Amino acid sequence: MRAEDGERIAAALGGAVRRATTLAGGYSHETVLLELADRRVVARFGGGDPAIEAAVMRLAPVPVPEVLLVEADAMAIAFVEGTVLSRVLEERPDDAEGLGREVGRVIARIGDVRFDAPGFFTDATLTPGAQPPWSEQLVPFVEQCMAKTERLTPGERAAWLRRCAEQAPRLTAVEGDARLAHGDVNPKNILVTRGADGWRVTAVLDWEFAYAGSPYGDAANMARFGDGYPPGFLDGFDEAFAAHEPRHPEWREIGRVLDMFALSDLVTRPPGNDVADQAAAIIRSPWNVHL
Repeated sequence: MRAEDGERIAAALGGAVRRATTLAGGYSHETVLLELADRRVVARFGGGDPAIEAAVMRLAPVPVPEVLLVEADAMAIAFVEGTVLSRVLEERPDDAEGLGREVGRVIARIGDVRFDAPGFFTDATLTPGAQPPWSEQLVPFVEQCMAKTERLTPGERAAWLRRCAEQAPRLTAVEGDARLAHGDVNPKNILVTRGADGWRVTAVLDWEFAYAGSPYGDAANMARFGDGYPPGFLDGFDEAFAAHEPRHPEWREIGRVLDMFALSDLVTRPPGNDVADQAAAIIRSPWNVHL
């Protein structure tokens, strides 16, 4: 972020920057904490269309930061107190099951918002764009991704493409779903705090990948790197998510097929990206033999 960008955001909010601190952010954008005279705000630069993300956040039925300002290439949101879930899981592993239940309860509620059709939002009206069914999109999308990555060997790319083609028909079960999906549910995008009655989610962050579709993909996002969570977290998450959301007996399996889109995209990132390397390891592993 250039200093003048922060000053521009602060001036639009009626203040001046006293201090700016770069925060850990998403792959496609920069996130900066701006400390003004009377408050702290978080500015986001780059990434997807901030007007679409802001509209999604205003509609979301779960705790999110207040949207303060939207510009063509930036957005400012209110600072929310809380600790990133990934850190809490590391520091408080004995609380993992309770954290999982709280997070599962909140993430399941995202899908309560409904749209007229599935798809990716085209503008701030949150109108989903026309698209082929998910089952018809998976293989062509994976082919494009495999052509762009050198993280996998030719044999690994071919095997993954075959596996995706085998599993794509499962998506016909949810192709009529047109509910809000976050698109990037993981412990780094969730803030939590502990009160007298236990843990609670104070904010779900980073909605730039949100779309209209099946909530099962969000559950699979959370489970993707589940081997790194302390015991009990995913059990608690699944229990709470299933109590609110699933309408299909194979919701976990369908979610994992939906996650094939994200895994295929992740491995196209440049060398040295830890998350992309983890995604490649999953693609190479027999993680999906029971699908």
